[in-house]
Amino acid sequence: MKDLIARIEQSGLVRFTRQWLWTAGCMLAVAMVGCDLGVTNPGRINDSALDSEEAAEPMVTGMAGDFATIFDEVAYFMGIASWDITHTGAFEEEEFMQRGEIDPRHVNGLWGELHRARWVAEQGIVRMQEVLGGDFSDNPLAIKANLWAAFSNRSLGENMCVSIFDGGAPGDHMEHFTRAEQYFSDAISLAQAQGDDDLLEVARAGRAQVRLALENFTGARDDAREVSDDFVFEAVFGTGDSREYNWLYNQSHRRDYFSAYNTLAHTLNNSDPRMPITDMERVGTDGSTPMFRQEKYLSFGTNIPLAQGDEMRLIEAEVALRADNDVAAAMQLINDVRTAAGVATKTATTMAEAMAILREERDIIHWMEGRKLWDLRRFNDPFLDNRDSCIPPSENEALTNPNL
Repeated sequence: MKDLIARIEQSGLVRFTRQWLWTAGCMLAVAMVGCDLGVTNPGRINDSALDSEEAAEPMVTGMAGDFATIFDEVAYFMGIASWDITHTGAFEEEEFMQRGEIDPRHVNGLWGELHRARWVAEQGIVRMQEVLGGDFSDNPLAIKANLWAAFSNRSLGENMCVSIFDGGAPGDHMEHFTRAEQYFSDAISLAQAQGDDDLLEVARAGRAQVRLALENFTGARDDAREVSDDFVFEAVFGTGDSREYNWLYNQSHRRDYFSAYNTLAHTLNNSDPRMPITDMERVGTDGSTPMFRQEKYLSFGTNIPLAQGDEMRLIEAEVALRADNDVAAAMQLINDVRTAAGVATKTATTMAEAMAILREERDIIHWMEGRKLWDLRRFNDPFLDNRDSCIPPSENEALTNPNL
């Protein structure tokens, strides 16, 4: 029963809470001993209750929560689709994705919840602007709301085959990056006006990511240069409730549903501390795949990076290669990252050699962060030959959107 509940929670279709399960137990026992929950249900909260300044903070907290709730699942499922990790369970969705088939009927949760995160953030900004009026630009929550709208669109751009906004017609998936760039730019303007250097750095890092995706190489490099080496911004997870859990921990530590077997982490075999694994000397739940457990996420409450200083140096290195044909400059940046991580430097004399090293370095720093499939896609990697490279509109979207 516990395995079933965990599986349902993980799938994104239903998320149980401890309180719900406890309440259900009380309902079963009430005939014998009674059950006093000690809580009065106030009923539905009217939408108009959010039209107040006091509601802004919980609204923005909800934006962050909606994004984190689905982002670990993106890292899990798209990790399997890109062979960032190897499926060792016996579930249909993962089996299909492992062999490169991302089917509309398997992505209802991914499609719906990523778009939910985007919609909640974008509409939250509209509501906050209406409620706060002239005070909106002076409120730090306005910066955070723009950041969550931007990161949601970035993740959609990296993973979706097309863009669809609120039941509209399908468009180019790159529209999500354009949208993200605007939200990051708005966050930058607000942070500069408010003198918030910390959130300014977050917005700069995010805009560098999407500008690279948009092939605005000069803009990406300019933003990346404003981000410090030790910078990290993360999706936050917790241990208080299953909605807060980082399920990558659950699927690899509490259960044997994915392994590092036959991945870059397995090839490196702990020679790089950024891809730590343990040979469990057993097979996974599928009964055949060797179980090499990831040691990057060590609890339900381990956060997942969304942007970091190392990535900014690699963005600078990629621009040095793509825009300037400067192998020496690119390798210096790459080796600065490697030296800081305590691993040996590498050498390259040609563009092809340097680009291969750059791409491997990106795979290392983004391991299990839901970013590899996008890199495979944007570099037109042969790995994707006869494999799906993105999430199509879900079955639910197709059934409800008249434009499909």
